[in-house]
This record gives sequence, C-alpha cells and structure tokens, in this order.
Amino acid sequence: PPPRRPEAALPTIYAITPTYSRPVQKAELTRLANTFRQVSRLHWILVEDAAARSELVSRFVAGAGLPCTHLHVPTPRRYKRPGLPRATEQRNAGLAWLRQRHQHLPPPQPGVLFFADDDNTYSLELFQEMRTTRKVSVWPVGLVGGRRYERPVVENGKVVGWYTGWRADRPFAIDMAGFAVSLQVILSHPKAVFKRRGSQPGMQESDFLKQITTVEELEPKANNCTKVLVWHTRTEKVNLANEPKYHLDTVNIEV
Repeated sequence: PPPRRPEAALPTIYAITPTYSRPVQKAELTRLANTFRQVSRLHWILVEDAAARSELVSRFVAGAGLPCTHLHVPTPRRYKRPGLPRATEQRNAGLAWLRQRHQHLPPPQPGVLFFADDDNTYSLELFQEMRTTRKVSVWPVGLVGGRRYERPVVENGKVVGWYTGWRADRPFAIDMAGFAVSLQVILSHPKAVFKRRGSQPGMQESDFLKQITTVEELEPKANNCTKVLVWHTRTEKVNLANEPKYHLDTVNIEV
C-alpha cells in the first residue's frame, strides 16, 4: 500500500454545528462528539442559538476532548416561525469565524468545511471521502426529503441531475449534510453566506452553493454518489409528561 500521509499534511476538516437548547441537546452533542473524536484533524465549530453561551454546552465542550470553538448568536424572533429556514445566523457565524481566523495567517493550510447538524448520523468513511475535496464535493444523504435517500445523479464522473423527492428543479437539489467546501473556496468568496432575505425554505443550500460553484464543477464522492454515508436521523420528541413542576429532586442533575 502507498505510505500514509503524515498527519500534518492532512487537510483539517472544519465541522460547523448549529445547536439550540432542548431536552435532547446534550444527548445529540454527545453522540456527535463520539463520532468526531475518531476523526483525525477535525476542528468542531459549535454555534449556539442563544444570546450567551449556555453553561450546559460550555461544560460539554470543556470535557469533549477534541478541538472545538464555541460560538453563540441568537436567531431573531421574527425568523422563528414555522416554514422559515433554521440555523442561518449560526452557520454564518461559523463562516465568519473561519474567515477571520485565516485573515492574518499565512496562506491557509489545506482545509475542508462541512455543515454537521447535531441530529444526523455520520459514517467515519464520510470524513475520508470529503477530505480530498478540491472545491465542492457532494454525496448522497439517507432518510431525507420523504425518501430513503436522495443523491446527485452522476454520469462519466460529473453530476448531471438529482434523485430527489422534493423540488427537483432546485439549482442544487441537495441537503445541508450532502456537501463539503474547500477552505480556499470559502476564503476566496468572502461574501458567500446563507441568505435570509429572498431565500425560500429548502433553498438555502442552493442559494449558498450558487455563490461559490456550478453544478459542472461538483466533485462526486461516495463511489460516484452510490453510497449513503450520512443519515438524517431524527430523535423522537421526548415524553416529559411525568416531569414534576414542583417538588423537584433534591439534587440538580444536568441531562
């Protein structure tokens, strides 16, 4: 086998994870950290939807045992209605941090960015696949869009269309978990962000990718987009019907 590349030459993977306070938050972050801890050279950018960092997430980050930057930015009340895109401000805060950090550094070390929501399940193989991203790479996502999976359709190594159950007419009919972007591209398009104004639900990915690439340039991963390496698992809503309002436990336990 070819000699393994030394660690230092491996591009860093930056994972931007928006998160918000809810009963399953710590459980979701724990599962995600257990995955990320097995990936070499990964930097986790965890962005809370909050006016200040919460103690729960701060404590969690301190004990997570992996390189992590903990940010926070609240979603304005007017954007919290059903049907509106979620986590826009948090993803943009992660992008701003990345650009700021590399502004004053020598030409950046090779790096790859992807958006890792805290309720998905990630195969370790996905990180090997995305690490070789030159500009923008894409792959299938499982259990999304009302189907068992969605994927880019590939012919002769090029993306030529989309297998999707929802609005196949989108410029990039892809889920947030279905692509990665090289750090160079993020830095050379300093104005590329997720838009609030004029962005329809489900169009966030397309609106973002349109700013930095074309469909022709996409790099298919995961065996020409025939392997599912990430799943849109959703944790079921927690039943707290028996949680007491008064007469609480004598000790304060963080869940």
